[in-house]
Amino acid sequence: MQRRGQVILEESEKMTFTILTSEKMLAVLEKSVAKSPDALHTPNSNSVSSFKDEFLAQHFSSLHPASVTVNLTPSALLAYSIHKQNPLLPRLFAVVDDIFCLFQGHIENVATLKQQYGLNKTANEVIIIIEAYRTLRDRGPYPAAQVVRDFQGKFAFILFDSASKTTFISADVDGSVPFFWGTDADGNLVFSDESEIVTKSCGKSFAPFPKGCFFTTSGGLSSFEHPLNELKPVPRVDSSGQVCGATFTVDAEAKKETTGMPRVGSAANWANNI
Repeated sequence: MQRRGQVILEESEKMTFTILTSEKMLAVLEKSVAKSPDALHTPNSNSVSSFKDEFLAQHFSSLHPASVTVNLTPSALLAYSIHKQNPLLPRLFAVVDDIFCLFQGHIENVATLKQQYGLNKTANEVIIIIEAYRTLRDRGPYPAAQVVRDFQGKFAFILFDSASKTTFISADVDGSVPFFWGTDADGNLVFSDESEIVTKSCGKSFAPFPKGCFFTTSGGLSSFEHPLNELKPVPRVDSSGQVCGATFTVDAEAKKETTGMPRVGSAANWANNI
């Protein structure tokens, strides 16, 4: 049954461009699209399935009755509300072809980025994120870390490419935008700007999304400030002394084996390695 405000899309259905402001956001990504770091999972966390019986989508809708749900089953679910905008950290939602993006915040160097990506004057932050991803996916002239590092400002975004079943997620270096993630009972990743939404299905297997980091389908979690270094998990402990997921910090001693990214025309397209 389709609820009011819900949009159900078939895998083959093409989306035309649309853009809306949004107030709260939620994304659930199936574990084949976004594999959760092992350290984020907490044993006996009281987590439940986000997708089963549309559990988390219904909970989000109950908190935000005017919200819209984009159900891209079985790979992803996105939801957003369009009320009570924060003028300092506005939220945007856009779809270009098969690429869906939720964005919150403000990018200061918009004019420079529009010129860099050949966008018109009306393009805003969420369109810049989508175009930056498409450039990486199709041509990849820069490392992904450099692309995110070029975004100067306060931001968090969730991008899902339904054609290639890949995701691209990031938050700024200061953690200016409230942004949380967790793993549910099925091992799927949940993202939201509301911690209560994440804990509803993830229980204690959640944490703030790491500052200055980005997450991709193939590469997992990386620091865009220190892309040559590995990240190490540090268990989080709540006020009652119980472990709640983990935070991730840059390991100054551990270097990654490789940071190269295949280009189009090489042995593997980056779209298959994001």
